[in-house]
Amino acid sequence: MKTRLARAAAFLSLALSLSLSSQAPCPAHAEPPPPSPPPSPKGVLLETLTWPQAEARLTPDAVVVIPLGAAAKEHGPHLQLNNDFLMAEYLKRRVLFAADVVIAPTVSYSYYPAFVNYPGSTTVPLEAARDTVLSICRTLAAHGPKRFYILNTGISTVRALKQAHDAAAAEGLTLYYFSLATLGTLEKTLLKQPGGTHADEGETSMMLYMAPEAVDMTKAVKDYHPRTGDGPFQRVQGLPGIYSKSGTWGDATLATREKGQQLTEAAVRIILEEIEALRKSPRP
Repeated sequence: MKTRLARAAAFLSLALSLSLSSQAPCPAHAEPPPPSPPPSPKGVLLETLTWPQAEARLTPDAVVVIPLGAAAKEHGPHLQLNNDFLMAEYLKRRVLFAADVVIAPTVSYSYYPAFVNYPGSTTVPLEAARDTVLSICRTLAAHGPKRFYILNTGISTVRALKQAHDAAAAEGLTLYYFSLATLGTLEKTLLKQPGGTHADEGETSMMLYMAPEAVDMTKAVKDYHPRTGDGPFQRVQGLPGIYSKSGTWGDATLATREKGQQLTEAAVRIILEEIEALRKSPRP
């Protein structure tokens, strides 16, 4: 009798043990670990701050980045009028996460006289483009910052920015600006088009990398005629300047995302290096 009871007790103990083990979570079905949090930006967008927060960030040692890109300028039949603005916005985001800077809102009007023969394109006088940048720097400098970096995505804008640089220096402010010309050496080895610098192989490639949804490669064309005298882009042949029926100057059909990646990443490296050089420059 005692043997039977002992066997029964042992059986019940084994059954209970098996039951409990079957209820334990299986390692194969364990909850996955939570995803890693997204990286935090090193910089800050001025527009998202309150004025007391802005006061705390706009110190004499702060570097202020001012993006500059046209929101209404022709870029051929395959790129949007806001092409330069989209480029400035992309580069702004890259800087925001890589550098301890204060980024001002993007300036979307400037000196673009070469494109006014194409509907939708806008420009302002050279002096107005210069003074817009200077006015932004002056008002922010009144609260502390003395170092400013113009994240420029145009070519004709360099003329206005050079004047702004000189005027700012005379007022005790340091102003640097990005020039697309710094990509010239890479473009010579990378691009295959016979010539051109607008809505072309290089610029279209960069947009295929930065904002592919804003590119329609089915409408990309090759449209390159050498410049004939001083003048803007012309839709009518025989006038001084650059004849381009399409608004493209170069061969956009050769553009690829891979070329755009190389050009864009080179631009980002240069921009970040220039910002750090500005930060280390002697305080005015």
